[in-house]
Amino acid sequence: MEGLVRDAEGVTRCWWGGGDDPAYRAYHDDEWGEPVTDDVRLFEKLTLEGFQAGLSWLTILRKREAFRRAFSGFDFSRVARYGTHDVERLLGDASIVRHRGKIESAINNARRAVELVEETGSLAAFVWAFEPPVAARPRRLTKEALGGLSQTAESRALAKELKRRGWTFVGPTTVYAFMQAMGLVDDHLEGCDARPRVEAAREALVRPAALPQTASSL
Repeated sequence: MEGLVRDAEGVTRCWWGGGDDPAYRAYHDDEWGEPVTDDVRLFEKLTLEGFQAGLSWLTILRKREAFRRAFSGFDFSRVARYGTHDVERLLGDASIVRHRGKIESAINNARRAVELVEETGSLAAFVWAFEPPVAARPRRLTKEALGGLSQTAESRALAKELKRRGWTFVGPTTVYAFMQAMGLVDDHLEGCDARPRVEAAREALVRPAALPQTASSL
């Protein structure tokens, strides 16, 4: 099927994960689409999606461990306490993307994440309340169908709510990429070897409790 590639070992992948870079193949095979309910990992991905703006995900993926070291493992309770000295430290760190606006956004968003957790109990419960219903998904996920999903009603709603709460670098396209990666949707194409595994993980997942004030905003 269009959009699938098969390697010499017979593994079939989505076209974007079938290149020569082993890190990208591993990310496609073992991470992308796996449902995540850990607050730190969710915050990390939202932050890295913000840093990706204008760049490729492979660029960010290759720097991910450096980002983790630079941002205290993306423990947002710690990042929220960063000040001017930390901004300058990060601007001087050549191992990450040195963009003042994105760095300051990450710190701001960490503070907003602390507030959100204090209000709602967890980042996971807040985010998963925006999981798209089955009826909103394509009946068969082809490359053509995926091409029409750069943003959705749910990603627009989540982005709008995050922005209302003071988050930055969280547009609806960025948020949809986050939803794809964190397993709120399974956008592995039909025929990709990873799709059945991700579908099984999503089926077995115990969703964090949806919060009425969040779910009602959809």
